[in-house]
Amino acid sequence: MKKLIEMQKRRIRRKRSIRGKISGTPERPRLTVYKSNLYIYVQAVDDLTGQTIASVSNKEKEFVGIKSNIEGAGKLGEVIAKRLNEKNIKTVVFDRNGYIFHGKVKALADSARKAGLLF
Repeated sequence: MKKLIEMQKRRIRRKRSIRGKISGTPERPRLTVYKSNLYIYVQAVDDLTGQTIASVSNKEKEFVGIKSNIEGAGKLGEVIAKRLNEKNIKTVVFDRNGYIFHGKVKALADSARKAGLLF
């Protein structure tokens, strides 16, 4: 239990460090990722107004069958890229939210890039 709490504290410290360096604008929003054991959430946020431009998660009705694994993260990356392209947003700032760029986070980012989003 102590090790888990220590890992969470390290992730929060990394998250704060990253967020101090990046910020989203209406033309180039911040694409942030949150993952739990059951769900993956992705949001495009305009930090100047504090508004979410687009979001997707496997908790939504049409994506209930998508699991919280690497393949599921890849599908969600394609969907968020499609939703942002519909709003004429081509570039984003990627916020990995303190997670290591590996596994689900990497699969999501790679599939979003493949679908036409520029980081």
